[in-house]
Amino acid sequence: MTKDSELLERVREALRADTRVGFDEASISLSVDGDQIIIDGEVADIAAKRWALHRAAELVQNRGIVDRLHVRPAVAMEDGMIRDLVRNALIDEAALSRCRLRERVKGKFLLVRDPPGARETIDIRVEDGVVILEGEVAGLAEKRLAGALAWWVAGSRDVINRLRVVPAEADNDFEIVDAVRLVLEKDPFVNADQLRVRVKQAVVNLDGLVPTESERDMAEHDAWYVFGVEDVVNRIEVKA
Repeated sequence: MTKDSELLERVREALRADTRVGFDEASISLSVDGDQIIIDGEVADIAAKRWALHRAAELVQNRGIVDRLHVRPAVAMEDGMIRDLVRNALIDEAALSRCRLRERVKGKFLLVRDPPGARETIDIRVEDGVVILEGEVAGLAEKRLAGALAWWVAGSRDVINRLRVVPAEADNDFEIVDAVRLVLEKDPFVNADQLRVRVKQAVVNLDGLVPTESERDMAEHDAWYVFGVEDVVNRIEVKA
């Protein structure tokens, strides 16, 4: 067995051992391309995707990881419908009302909204269920909110958030706390008043009490959707 084969087997066993990844229920494939490890396939949710990438990163050391791991969509949708829903979510969000919006259709960007004096631009495109956001926004809060809104579209398989913050803005744990709280407050299926958010070194800790297991999971997923979050520790309890 070659060194590459041994490494892939170690990563495979690590993913299988972590029940949060759901390796045996997912369709995950591993391969090597030069110095990079490619992780491909589909998992149940954003938490499983991020845990799979974490586990792999712990083992590959100095080798890079190519992330082709997607989330199984809640509803199967064509790219055009996903794009429309993302566009509408961004239009409806008051915090992004000053942003110029464009969407890529058949290889061309079409102007959707151009508010007077707009200095920010969000470009939307969707490829095989993956939402890609590009352009420039005024702050990390706007970048994170746009990414979460794209994740909430039921057909999204992944969100690649390439929005640039101009001028550049220093990030910190307080910014992440504010962003996670904002996303939780905007989620209609989560009662943010029941939850507490703490962040240390980009690791989000969630505490509180919710009535159902599904709400507990949704709150965790919301935290994972926030750009810059490295880990989520979910200590939310479910009422007996």
